[in-house]
Amino acid sequence: MSASRHHINIEALLTNVPLFNGLNTDEIARLARGTREIVTTRGDILFHKGDMPTGFYLILYGQIKLAFTSTRRAEKVFEILGPGKTFGEAAMFVDQPFTVYAQALANSLLLHISKTAIFDELDSDPKLVRSMIAALSTRVHHLISDVESYSLHSGCQRIIAYLLRDTPDVAEKSITVTLTTSKGIIASRLNLTQEHFSRMLNELSEKGLIVVDGRRIHILDVERLRSQAHGMVLPLETTGRSAAISSV
Repeated sequence: MSASRHHINIEALLTNVPLFNGLNTDEIARLARGTREIVTTRGDILFHKGDMPTGFYLILYGQIKLAFTSTRRAEKVFEILGPGKTFGEAAMFVDQPFTVYAQALANSLLLHISKTAIFDELDSDPKLVRSMIAALSTRVHHLISDVESYSLHSGCQRIIAYLLRDTPDVAEKSITVTLTTSKGIIASRLNLTQEHFSRMLNELSEKGLIVVDGRRIHILDVERLRSQAHGMVLPLETTGRSAAISSV
């Protein structure tokens, strides 16, 4: 992990972040002075569980995993984040140690916005306060959705929802989805074991709904796959992992 050599215009980047919409030029300039670039290579740790936050992070490109390790040394992936996403705000606001660790899943470029810089602006700009509250409220909403999914949806339903997550109104009959990270990490994110994840993919393949080609998943009939999920009974399923709520 190192300082960036890309000579990025931080002020211009912050101007285009939805969280900072409405800030004037002077406010953006003050935030930029409290912001630094971070370059990571795959596998780099940004922070460990128990570290105290000094600010929060914005991903410019790459992919970051938020996870923790159970008492049995099994990893539970809490979130997989890509470009434009932020993380670390909650721990920063409550001044508590991080409850997860953050690791780069790919070479990444991030901005670290210091706690001091963001707090100074919050003290003088109610619009920014509302934006931060909205962002954190959205995070809570997603957590509740995750717990609902873990509790009420079968493993197969979770996998189908994941495969179709970016295709709510797709017009094509068949599409190809490329998994952005390993199947093991995605399985953990869906609160499944890797073996269960692979078995469910095989069952969907045997039904003629998908074709698995490494990380490329060819969905042969989008509506049939969606109907497969909607037509299932919703058992309370035990997968060997318990749902966990955490904030970062």
